Amino acid sequence: MKIGMVCYPSIGGSGIVASELGKGLMDRGHEIHFFSYDLPHRLAGDERRYHFHHVDVPLYPVFRFPPYTLALATRLTEVAQEHDLDLIHVHYAIPHSTSGLLAKMMACHYNHKDLKIITTLHGTDIDLVGWEPSYRTIVEYSINSSDAVTAVSNNLKSATLEKFKVNRDIHVIYNPIDTTVFHPAPNSPVNNHSPKTILHVSNFRPVKRVQDAVKVLDLARNHLPVRLVFLGDGPDRDLAEKTARQLGVLDRVVFEGSVQNIEERLRQADLLLSTSSNESFGMSIAEAMASGLPVVAYRVGGIPEVIEDGIQGRLVGPGCFCEAARAVVQILSNPVLHRQLGKQARERIEQHFRSDLIARQYEELYQSVLNGKSQGCH
Repeated sequence: MKIGMVCYPSIGGSGIVASELGKGLMDRGHEIHFFSYDLPHRLAGDERRYHFHHVDVPLYPVFRFPPYTLALATRLTEVAQEHDLDLIHVHYAIPHSTSGLLAKMMACHYNHKDLKIITTLHGTDIDLVGWEPSYRTIVEYSINSSDAVTAVSNNLKSATLEKFKVNRDIHVIYNPIDTTVFHPAPNSPVNNHSPKTILHVSNFRPVKRVQDAVKVLDLARNHLPVRLVFLGDGPDRDLAEKTARQLGVLDRVVFEGSVQNIEERLRQADLLLSTSSNESFGMSIAEAMASGLPVVAYRVGGIPEVIEDGIQGRLVGPGCFCEAARAVVQILSNPVLHRQLGKQARERIEQHFRSDLIARQYEELYQSVLNGKSQGCH
């Protein structure tokens, strides 16, 4: 199949998912065309395997905001015609799904071809941005007008059905994890070093509750030598530093910023701590599990679909700092438990979230859409 893949290029869940899915589909022999206004960071160094189509959004004084939606729709239409694409798979409903539908209409008008549009919902495009009154109606229309819609968890599917009037099926397909990249350190000995390293991977947005991670560190340090390493950057970075200074733990907190080799950082850590108040899936959690790391996370959103409490780590109530700290201390002070949870975390990812398994599920969905009854061009 010839597949268009639309995503944001930024370091975030939807862009990572689109990149990893595209690579998995290429491994299965499909031709993948990526569309974005910049190269998605997970595609760097792999240019020979895919086609990348830059979306240029010209600035013009009459426009207060650049018309990205229209520029993307035009680029999709042009490339779909030039390369005879079978379908367009858009990640994140706003505005990609709408751009895809515009491209579908233009393909009908100019080429008399029923270009199929697959929309994948990722989370904030539904429960945050998409719920804004300015976008709600167009998001609902785009979902109902797509040829197929997927959500990255059952939790997100339920939220979508609750918030919007949806008159079509939503398929749940989890996010793909490349277990050849994210894996435990080979032949790693029992880690008895001190201090232990807690890792938090974040875009530092308010939903990530980075200050909570610092509070967990403050409680855990009373029981064992431990430090907290933040990977990523964003608006609440200063809040995390301020909280650490107020609690007197700034010397135990490291801000590494955005890094390219996150898989290496995961292999160097002892535990992943997630303090998000909501996650539709939890990409960093799954990648940590693939790397053999136990996880302590809040029991919110789709996270319980990824990690089973007590088997690959611990789930605690949101804002329960004491319970989270106890879980961190229990895991990091018990090498046997730490090793067991890490091993089971890796096994769960291999069995349920491996890239090739997820690529096959999408491949089957694509084929069912292409084999289905065409509505034709109107």
